Amino acid sequence: MRALAITAAVVGSLVMSGCQSTTGITQFDKTAIGTVLGAAAGYGISKGNANSSAQNNRAIAIGAVVGGLSGAYLDNKEKKLRTQMAGTGVEVSRNADGSVALIMPGSITFDTNKSNIKTNFYTTLDKVAATLTEDSKSGILVSGYTDSTGTDAINLPLSQARAQAVASYLATKGVSTSRINAQGLGSSNPIADNTTAAGKEQNRRVEISIYQVQ
Repeated sequence: MRALAITAAVVGSLVMSGCQSTTGITQFDKTAIGTVLGAAAGYGISKGNANSSAQNNRAIAIGAVVGGLSGAYLDNKEKKLRTQMAGTGVEVSRNADGSVALIMPGSITFDTNKSNIKTNFYTTLDKVAATLTEDSKSGILVSGYTDSTGTDAINLPLSQARAQAVASYLATKGVSTSRINAQGLGSSNPIADNTTAAGKEQNRRVEISIYQVQ
């Protein structure tokens, strides 16, 4: 039923606020560009993005609205989070499905092979929680990742534990657990070169995707 609802939202509006944030593109322009991407995301069509299908499945899992009605809402969240995350080491961007993405590298989140949140990262998560608790319209997906060192038998449970640690912390700050999903994806979807120490540090990360829910 959730999948059908999302498809209806996309077909009905044919608009999605879901482009990569680019300097010089106004909110109006982003919505216009999102018109094309919205229909593709709703039907799970992947055009040069290997993660599109996974993102669509995640949106379905949390009952997300990917239609035009979410545009202004997510633009507002993105703007606030960019201000809050300035200087923290957290990258704020947009996923291909339109959701707001927070990319939190391992250098500031967890020690190697650990799933305990670094104490100096609490302040950053507090800021995220403050924005998420402003209303109850957002669905939050927390995804944990590792670098390519080790096997899935180690990496998948570790990445799940890290994602759950972040989700649980947000819950202690007032974000309803009914709005949060956590998943561990191990070493999949690397964003940097796993053959270098710097690249591995980037791949050891937690990502928070923020959607508008129905």
